[in-house]
Amino acid sequence: MTRTSPLEPGDLAPDFTLRDQNGADVTLSELTAEKNVVVVFYPWAFSGICTGELDEIRDHLENFVGDDLQVVCVSCDPMFSVRAWADIQGYFFPLLSDAWPHGAVASAYGVLDERTGAALRGTFLVGRDRTVRWTLVNGVGEARDFSGLTAEVESLSV
Repeated sequence: MTRTSPLEPGDLAPDFTLRDQNGADVTLSELTAEKNVVVVFYPWAFSGICTGELDEIRDHLENFVGDDLQVVCVSCDPMFSVRAWADIQGYFFPLLSDAWPHGAVASAYGVLDERTGAALRGTFLVGRDRTVRWTLVNGVGEARDFSGLTAEVESLSV
């Protein structure tokens, strides 16, 4: 399903199954059966802003992964490119490839930039019921600020 605007809080997050950097299938509904999930779309592996953002996730992993929280990062890059980037940067959290059909998941979340074929910088906090709880969407050249995510995650456990 193609969306013309990003998902908003209260929307049901579309389920997906994508391959991670190691070739394993990752399914959103299986993750949300156990934890809340932060779905982070980014435009391109090996690019400057994306590297900075994923370095922030890596360096502050406790804000993105815990007993009731899991992060997954999604781009339209092929799995092998994502794997090379993850190995170089030391990303040990799931990096998912939305390469085929090209950008189908990014499109379902309303963050596929049709002009470039890359995802916008969309961040979606998905609750265990697969309802979107919080979103942040930035353009391709605009680095995101994850600081609002922590309070939203904390509010899920209240």
